[in-house]
Amino acid sequence: MRDDLSVSDYQFLRGGGLFERIVLLIVILPSLLLAGGCAQSQGRFQLKDLAKSDIDLVADLHRSATLAVVKELNTKLYRLNPVQLSKMPNNTIESRWQQLLKRQGLANGFGELGGARSIEAMRLAFDAGYKGDRVFALMAGLFSMLDEAYGFKSEFYLLDSVDGQKLYNSARNIEVMVWLLRTGKDERGMPLIYSDSISAEVVNLSFERLFGKLIAHQDMMSEIMQGKTQRAVNTVAHGIVSMTFVPL
Repeated sequence: MRDDLSVSDYQFLRGGGLFERIVLLIVILPSLLLAGGCAQSQGRFQLKDLAKSDIDLVADLHRSATLAVVKELNTKLYRLNPVQLSKMPNNTIESRWQQLLKRQGLANGFGELGGARSIEAMRLAFDAGYKGDRVFALMAGLFSMLDEAYGFKSEFYLLDSVDGQKLYNSARNIEVMVWLLRTGKDERGMPLIYSDSISAEVVNLSFERLFGKLIAHQDMMSEIMQGKTQRAVNTVAHGIVSMTFVPL
């Protein structure tokens, strides 16, 4: 009995069409199921990979990378804005992150934000009259916007498709967020949310780099999905006087 896929089988599965994959899967499924545990423990081919195209695997990587960047942003923003974290007693940076993770994949908003999500939560973060945790509003908005851009999925398979327009629009919204972080001030002229700090000797651009990574991931996936679906996106032009969030 076969205990693993041969090289030729694997190449056929990766290169063949959906029908061919299904046929071969039916033939080898019994032996794959018996050997699955051993194969996975050795880091080899996993059964679920049969249902993934190369584009699906790329989407998985981009989705995972965006999540890692958002987590780093969450940590850095709270460290630079501890007063925001203190607005909700007994919360920590990690507990705030876990709150975001628990909402992943859900389309409804956050109760703390009055049900706001996506760009509405991001707008709330820069509302001069908002008294709550601005960092959480910003990260909840960013998190849920990216979640929506990826179709509320964290893993992708053959029949899944991601909207290239939503990915493109989310990239533009991140650019708007960066602009608002620079320009959003309170009545005393102080930043509503501190991000990059500039001193006489040191320019801290760590946030710029992280936001740049997010924008690059979204734009790249948008290009990939345009190629897959053969549907071009409607581009938007942003200037200093038109920095507004774009609905997904």
